[in-house]
Amino acid sequence: MATKPFASSADLDTKEQTLEILADGVYALTADGDPNVGAIEGEDFLVCFEALATPVAARRWLARLREHTGKPVRYLVLSHYHAVRVLGASAFDAAVVVSSEQTNALIAERGRQDWESELGRMPRLFEEPASIPGLTRPTLTFRDRLTISLGGDRGELVLQFHGRGHTEGDIVAWLPKQEIVFAGDLVESQAALYTGDAFHFDWAAGTLDNVKALRARQLVGGRGAIARGREAVDAAIEQTRDFLLTMQRTVGDAHRAGRGLRAAFEATHAALAPTYGRWPIFEHCLPFDVQRLWDELDGVERPVIWTAERDRQVWDELQS
Repeated sequence: MATKPFASSADLDTKEQTLEILADGVYALTADGDPNVGAIEGEDFLVCFEALATPVAARRWLARLREHTGKPVRYLVLSHYHAVRVLGASAFDAAVVVSSEQTNALIAERGRQDWESELGRMPRLFEEPASIPGLTRPTLTFRDRLTISLGGDRGELVLQFHGRGHTEGDIVAWLPKQEIVFAGDLVESQAALYTGDAFHFDWAAGTLDNVKALRARQLVGGRGAIARGREAVDAAIEQTRDFLLTMQRTVGDAHRAGRGLRAAFEATHAALAPTYGRWPIFEHCLPFDVQRLWDELDGVERPVIWTAERDRQVWDELQS
């Protein structure tokens, strides 16, 4: 039987990028369902949030940002370890690269395999992959919370781990004065979820509750549109929770009934597709999402490392 290509491997169209100013000195770049990135001006420096997949892609974002500010990048913040978020880091020439301790450990444990996996799954995002000098290594890590003073009257930036979710080490960037949160892939707004390295039950409960408790008025998720207004922010969080709870129900039902992984995937696809099926990365991610949740239900506490070989095995089993 011929293998079916990964859904994202056939996605070769360039996405239109939009730079949006959320407040004085607060920027976000969105791109029709591709990974979102952001930047925050301090008094005489920049904090950039996320690094994109390659230095070439990152330099394009920085060129757009330089139309608004020439301040040097002091901090580059990585919300989590996935390759499409971190491997462009060298383009920023940041004095400090920040992540959670948990993310730093994941880069050491599985960063190389994740790089190879994501390159195979999503080749379009890796523009000129030869430009990547190697794995990104954070130079400043923290366990729970780190506060950066922005200077002048700009307030502070709070980086915080709110619990396990999309990965074991996700952090968000919270601007209390501006009431803006960069949530990384813990929240998606009008985009499907990738949960292949997730802790589905923690994420849907305490972790999302903690992010919601910030009461942000603007939210930049990992992908999708910027949520503006508290009602829209809450809707994005609850959309994320609904996706997770639907998966828990459908995969859980199949697991308890002993119907097998393929049946769990088909039931989950049928349940989610009417609402989420047309949103970015839905078809690409769902097989890996279901496999990870099935593993959790089997008692596998930490996600199994994804490799190019395992990617193909799961994809062929569920999408053939």
